[in-house]
Amino acid sequence: MKTMVVGASKGLGKALVEGLGGAGDTLIGVSRTRPDHIKPQEGVQVHWVEADLGDAITAARALEHAVAEDGLDTLIYNLGIWETLAFDPAYAFLADDDEQLQAIVNCNITSPIMLIKRLLPVLLKSANPRIILTGSTSGLARSGRPEVAFGASKFALRGMADALREGYREQRLGVTCLNLGYLNTEDDFNTPRSTAEQRGDGQLIPVHDVVQVVRMALSLSSASFVREITLPAILDERF
Repeated sequence: MKTMVVGASKGLGKALVEGLGGAGDTLIGVSRTRPDHIKPQEGVQVHWVEADLGDAITAARALEHAVAEDGLDTLIYNLGIWETLAFDPAYAFLADDDEQLQAIVNCNITSPIMLIKRLLPVLLKSANPRIILTGSTSGLARSGRPEVAFGASKFALRGMADALREGYREQRLGVTCLNLGYLNTEDDFNTPRSTAEQRGDGQLIPVHDVVQVVRMALSLSSASFVREITLPAILDERF
């Protein structure tokens, strides 16, 4: 299996590169710069493409070129940014910087659309083509969150997933949107999960759990797919 992880230099993206795949699989990490100390699963080959999704058209072309010869089975779009004071009691929409709002829309909406458009012809040559979009519980109706640009962008990801399924159902494209709650990204994938799950006292999700969910989705046969998963922290009062 050949899997591309966009936004793979740190946090959840790095955990996906380190936690997915098995012997003979290939993972393609994408970020502006290649991180140090990546520890993939045994037998997994990791290639890296340095690309800045802030320039969506240029990056999409580069990534299309990177997979044109060897193909691609799965695209995981994990890249996303949010407002400076997002998830802070001091957040106020009217105080948001205009340029930052535009950057959020470009990174979280424009870039995945442009990239999927470029990579879809390659993906559809796979016997089991999959797209996984890292969304957020902020993209759910009545999420309880006030961040306007970030929330809107995560709503948009769910719309992308629905539209792609309608357009490419006959080509057996499976599109999954992960609605994730607050993550513990301080403890990386190589930290024991029993340790990572203690951080946040029930309010944070270890990256290990997200990796496990993605593993499950990718392990399914070509006869089914996971449409959407909501994964909140156990003590998240919104759920």
